[in-house]
Amino acid sequence: MTTIPTIRVQADRFDLQMEIDALTAGRQDIGAVVSFTGLCRDEGGSLEALELEHYPGMAEAEMRRIGLEAIERFSLLGLTAIHRYGKIAPGDTIVLVVACAPHRQAAFDGANFVMDFLKTAAPFWKKEHLADGSTGFWVSAKDADDAARDKWR
Repeated sequence: MTTIPTIRVQADRFDLQMEIDALTAGRQDIGAVVSFTGLCRDEGGSLEALELEHYPGMAEAEMRRIGLEAIERFSLLGLTAIHRYGKIAPGDTIVLVVACAPHRQAAFDGANFVMDFLKTAAPFWKKEHLADGSTGFWVSAKDADDAARDKWR
């Protein structure tokens, strides 16, 4: 049986338990489910919101490519990756990765792999909206994100 990742880019919030239930319903071969939920930080009170933009079609295609690579590399039995777009307030969710595998290490590694590549390879951009009413800058890529991605090579 070939595992196909569930990939979505959406403005709406997601429900973690609903996504886990969708991956595990009727399955008895899954021994581990690992999830990661990324939230918007307030940056010490200076941030009102992050505005996330994406390249429609290309973002989903790249997420699917990353997901398929993770499935193959870690023998995942299920994978969901959801990335939100639009204006997101501090404390609200931005991204979700759920990886299922027979054993925990594969699920942890699969989820980490997907996040490391989503941060660096998927075409998403973040613009800061500051609490003082001004518009901040587009958030730059971080060297630490590139280093996390490069450890998988």
